[in-house]
Amino acid sequence: MSLTSKLPGVGTTIFTVMSKLAADEGAINLSQGYPDFDGPPLLLERVGHYLNNGYNQYPPMAGVEPLREAIAHKVNALYGATLDPETEVTVTSGATEALFCAVTAVIQPGDEAIVFDPCYDSYEPAVTLAGGTCRHIPLYAPDFRIDWDRVADALGPRTRLIMANTPHNPTGAVWDERDIDGLRNVLARGDLYVVADEVYEHIIFDGRPHVSLARYPEVFDRSFVVSSFGKTYHATGWKVAYCVAPAELSAEFRRIHQFVTFTTATPLQYGIADFLSQCPEHHENLAAFYQAKRDLFCSLLAESRFKLTPSAGTFFQLLDYGAITNEPDAQLAKRWTIEEKVASIPISIFYDEPPNQELLRFCFAKDDATLEKAAQILCRL
Repeated sequence: MSLTSKLPGVGTTIFTVMSKLAADEGAINLSQGYPDFDGPPLLLERVGHYLNNGYNQYPPMAGVEPLREAIAHKVNALYGATLDPETEVTVTSGATEALFCAVTAVIQPGDEAIVFDPCYDSYEPAVTLAGGTCRHIPLYAPDFRIDWDRVADALGPRTRLIMANTPHNPTGAVWDERDIDGLRNVLARGDLYVVADEVYEHIIFDGRPHVSLARYPEVFDRSFVVSSFGKTYHATGWKVAYCVAPAELSAEFRRIHQFVTFTTATPLQYGIADFLSQCPEHHENLAAFYQAKRDLFCSLLAESRFKLTPSAGTFFQLLDYGAITNEPDAQLAKRWTIEEKVASIPISIFYDEPPNQELLRFCFAKDDATLEKAAQILCRL
């Protein structure tokens, strides 16, 4: 017998590949997006409290009530959306799970989804597994802006979904009101839904606002908005996220969610609920925390041969290495990990048809000493 793959063109994700290579080579890992520091002490204490006081059995499928209520309160405070925590907020085991459930809720066999390249690597496999196909619209350096007229031209009779991502991984680009206007115009043209990947919602720089789709009722009516506690609380390994969506969309989302992970670790949920309610200043101050790291990393590279535009959001910085070499980025990322002991992520692997760009993505969610050591190496190149 031989198994026929549903994802024959998909290998091991680049993040796993580069992190393993970094570990094998003893390299500084600026590839995969996770901090090398821990979450807030109070958050760790609250999780430990529930872990050690009997909160270790199945929670409700949609998430524990205190956490869903705290999420609804946060979304209302930040974006003015009034959510019913009973029917419109679902806690998930990571944002990847939430994105998968949202895509599966919308896409039927033969449907199309529009994705923007460079496209985060979990989007297309979810569409494929649901029986759909992706229509790729490329974005180009240095600003990676969306051409909404091109999006409108790409709509077909089976287009059902637009995958939105702001702040954008891997480029750090951030949507503004022009993008919301463009999305409104596109949604008016057909029976379309949006899955909004907003996991870096609190990591936006230079005073820019986050234009969450939850801010705009006529857009939110057709949207699944996904966010992540892992990114916000420096605890990516906990894999706790959530999806907010109108009740009808959430109901379909939960039909799928209950058979993917069913629910999420109980003590983590209660601990996060306490911290979110007691310490909103953490997410309110997160942009300033990471902007200082972005500014440090960019300043350390000022005398290097790299060209860069400071990231507008996320904890990633793109570096243009064109003045150093014209080596393909995937090959170069591996070579520098082995020879120079700094790991990064090549951008070309996020494109269906890679353009002529010489870019690597570096994660600056690291201790300052780690960034300084990495920058010393990069400045020698």
